[in-house]
Amino acid sequence: MKRNILLHPDPRLKKVCAPVHDVTDEMQRLAADMLETMYDAPGIGLAAPQVGVLSCLIVLDCVKQDGTDPQPIVMFNPEVISRSEETSVYDEGCLSVPEHYAEVIRPAEVEVSWMDQNGIARQKVFANLWATCVQHEIDHLNGKLFIDYLGPIKRQMITRKMQKLKRKKA
Repeated sequence: MKRNILLHPDPRLKKVCAPVHDVTDEMQRLAADMLETMYDAPGIGLAAPQVGVLSCLIVLDCVKQDGTDPQPIVMFNPEVISRSEETSVYDEGCLSVPEHYAEVIRPAEVEVSWMDQNGIARQKVFANLWATCVQHEIDHLNGKLFIDYLGPIKRQMITRKMQKLKRKKA
C-alpha cells in the first residue's frame, strides 16, 4: 500500500526514531509499503519517519539503469560502524523536500550494520551512490535532513519555499 510522504517542514521529520526490537508482521508490511511508496515516487531511498512512523527502518534501491533488476534493501536499526576518510560530493534531493537539490559532502564509503526483514544481522560496505543514499536515510532516523548540511540562508530559503508549497497543496 502506498503511503503519503511527509513534506518538510513537519516536526516528525526532526525527531529521533526508536529502535525496532522485533521484526513483526506489522514491521514487514511497513517495509513493503515503504518500498512501494519509494518506487512510485520515484526515489532511491525512504526512511520510516518520512511516512510518519518514528521507527528505525529504511529502504533503498540505487539501481537506476533500465532493464536492470531492482536490488531493494530493507534495513532495521541501520548504523554506520566505519567511514572512509575520503569524501564524495553528490547533488542530493529528498522525497520530503521535492524539487530541491544541493551538493552534500559525505564519506565516500561506509560500513553499515543492520537487521534485515528476516531479523538476521547484516553488515556491508557501501560505496558511491549507495554510500550517499544509506547515509542520507540514516540521517532521517536521527532527525536530520540533507538541507541541514547547507548554510543557514540556503536552508531558510528552501524551508520558506516548502512552506509555500504545503500551503498551496492544503
